[in-house]
Amino acid sequence: MLLVDLADPPPIGPAGVPGVVVAVGESATPESEFWLDIATFALTDREHEDRRFVAVDSIADTVAELEQRCRRWPHASAVCDDVLRAVDVDGPAFPAIVTESLAYSTLQSGPEFARWLVERGPKQVPAIPDPVVAERTGSTLHIRFNRVQRHNAFSTDARALLLEALTVALLDDTVDEVVFGGNGPSFCSGGDLAEFGAFDDPASAHLARTRHSPALALDELTRRLGRACRAEIHGQVLGSGLEMAAFCGWVACHPDAVLGLPELELGLLPGAGGTLSVTRRIGRWRTAYLVLSGRTIEPVTALNWGLVDEISA
Repeated sequence: MLLVDLADPPPIGPAGVPGVVVAVGESATPESEFWLDIATFALTDREHEDRRFVAVDSIADTVAELEQRCRRWPHASAVCDDVLRAVDVDGPAFPAIVTESLAYSTLQSGPEFARWLVERGPKQVPAIPDPVVAERTGSTLHIRFNRVQRHNAFSTDARALLLEALTVALLDDTVDEVVFGGNGPSFCSGGDLAEFGAFDDPASAHLARTRHSPALALDELTRRLGRACRAEIHGQVLGSGLEMAAFCGWVACHPDAVLGLPELELGLLPGAGGTLSVTRRIGRWRTAYLVLSGRTIEPVTALNWGLVDEISA
């Protein structure tokens, strides 16, 4: 990780591949614009409308934490930064999903994910019936995660049923509203950690992610329905849960929600489309901050950033 001050003069000669660059300072000069253009994000101690800045309570403490995390997960940190810079938020979704998935598969084959698997130890995924439930009321399709015992942790069988429900909505033009939610105390706590590492072949995992992708279906539904493709989130809204909700045209957030992208601690990056969906909403800089810091945010901050569209009762 490279730490720079916004008042520092630009380097002489070709800049090269920047890697993770954290900027500090408030200087409004041509030099600061140079660093803000190449920075992964900039830290500030006050609220800032510029999405390239993230306000934190202590810049020194945050820098120390980021340096520690980048040292522990250098591959995942660098690859995440690369992907966020490469994703075109104004372009079609499929190339972005492919870019993210190829990077995800690369990290699945790397030493940091292998270390996490060893530290986690062997796990067995519990069999939970009806991990996703769908119900139609008139022209509205309600889709809800239903693995309540595990805070709706996202599993392979949940992905298959979610994609099935979303496909119904895509094929049936009499469905003019989709409401996406979760039963129990949480919307979705992210991927089920007991299932990670189940694919021995990263290439097959890549094809599964990109050819059977709820993210692409949600993106298509939102293009068709706009705000009528709505997510209602509460409790834990982490990892893949946040990534999928962010594709929706409107996100209503309960005041108890906790939002974040914790994948770095597995030696991975967001793998359910979040490098596109979250970045569309809050920019690559604040997306990178959520991943690299591992910190969660509360609904008020999420609303101010544009990650959610309303705080609901």
